[in-house]
Amino acid sequence: MNTRVAVALAVVLLLVAGGVVYSFLPGLMQAAPTTSPSSPTGTTSSSSTSSQPGLSTTTGHPSSSTTVGASSPDWPTYHKDLTRTGVLQSPVASSVRQDWTSPLLDGDIYAEPLFVGGNVYVATENNSVYSLNAQTGSIVWRTNLGTAVNASTLPCGDISPVTGITGTPVINVTSRTLYAVAFLRNTEAGAALSPVHHVLFSLNIDTGMVLSQVGADAAGSNPVVEQERSALSLSDGIVYVPYGGLAGDCGQYWGFIVGSAKNGTVYTYKVPAGREGGFWATSGLGIDSFGNVYAASGNGASFGATFDHGDAVIKLSPALKEIGFFAPTNWSQLNADDTDIGSLGPTLLNDNTLFQIGKEGVGYLVSAKSMGGIGAPLFSAQVCREAFGGTAYANSLVYVPCRQDGLFALQISGSSFTTAWHTAAFNAGPPIIAGGLVWTVDLDSSMIHAYNQGSGTEAYHASLGPVPHFTSPTAGGSRVYVVSGHAITSFLFG
Repeated sequence: MNTRVAVALAVVLLLVAGGVVYSFLPGLMQAAPTTSPSSPTGTTSSSSTSSQPGLSTTTGHPSSSTTVGASSPDWPTYHKDLTRTGVLQSPVASSVRQDWTSPLLDGDIYAEPLFVGGNVYVATENNSVYSLNAQTGSIVWRTNLGTAVNASTLPCGDISPVTGITGTPVINVTSRTLYAVAFLRNTEAGAALSPVHHVLFSLNIDTGMVLSQVGADAAGSNPVVEQERSALSLSDGIVYVPYGGLAGDCGQYWGFIVGSAKNGTVYTYKVPAGREGGFWATSGLGIDSFGNVYAASGNGASFGATFDHGDAVIKLSPALKEIGFFAPTNWSQLNADDTDIGSLGPTLLNDNTLFQIGKEGVGYLVSAKSMGGIGAPLFSAQVCREAFGGTAYANSLVYVPCRQDGLFALQISGSSFTTAWHTAAFNAGPPIIAGGLVWTVDLDSSMIHAYNQGSGTEAYHASLGPVPHFTSPTAGGSRVYVVSGHAITSFLFG
């Protein structure tokens, strides 16, 4: 056995002893991926002759966060940064035109596309990750991470015919590593305990090579009824993976967050509810400049006087220890009516204040420092009838997608807000800002709209192919990228 192989085996044994099992590619030997009996390491195909499998020997988790400056051209996480602002700083657009549509990909696309260094990265429900050329839409590489779960085998849910990668992946730009959670059939000897499981994979973004894989389900959870729908986050070497229930709230599930650290340590937070309280908003978690994590929960199962952390915004340390929470005074009624305050993730306006809205359509400004506990927001007001997905935030304006009432721009002034403008009524998806325009998708008509950031005047619209729930565009360079059926469509602005 040569020295390099012996070192690699020693690292694997150390991680197993610590209770975390990684399956590494033997990239040190410049070999193709091996197949593990516990879960597949994936297969890679490439249409680019410059992709060289085995070039990267990166394993495990990166040491840096994905925080990018407002002026960065990259979009490596849901809505670009850890606070989910959804803003690409770029010159104000004077024109917009549809540019290209990619070839058909191999499944439904619920995750937001990502953009790094001239490529667009897309994950599908068939457990495939794609790299597309951002200028042409052509496929650079595709990696499949294993067979997706047949939706008919699950007790409830609204994603079919298969469910695979649903939550938006996250990219570490420095190490050029993409992290995604795939939902897989369990082929382990103990599969009778759970026929399915979630696996956190890391891939090299230049080649599509799988670098590592590790089980991502929380201890004590039932993967059959836990869904990974929220976007992943990466902060200071920890990949955060939120979980909620399937549509229909079947089975015994809880809101979990799993933090998988670069040194093999696993952190876990579980909502202290008798049941439910899931983290399912597509925008995922907010993370402040200190690494503190903010999560908005769905309804818990308690309808009486005992608060159970359902319908709350919960502040956690980087190691997922609870620091504080905010909940509306009517949390019990929200629980009873399934009126989740966590139908959107929190919007961090700064380290001192956050904005939250949910299915009730009431907007809250909350102290990010003290959180306030039950019934103590800085300000609250009715915005619309119901909101879902995620917001965008720039220049003291929060842009809120409302299911029935269109897009609302809220002017933040001190510790209060007012409505600056709103569009006509439609089912608005999570917005982003690029080229001085606010982009959102009408989820009913499959139409993308672009509005003037300050006035709300419509500047552009175009038809798309069918879109899933909560579709959000992505921006990079002078283009906006959005799901259109089983493909990605690009819009060029300038």
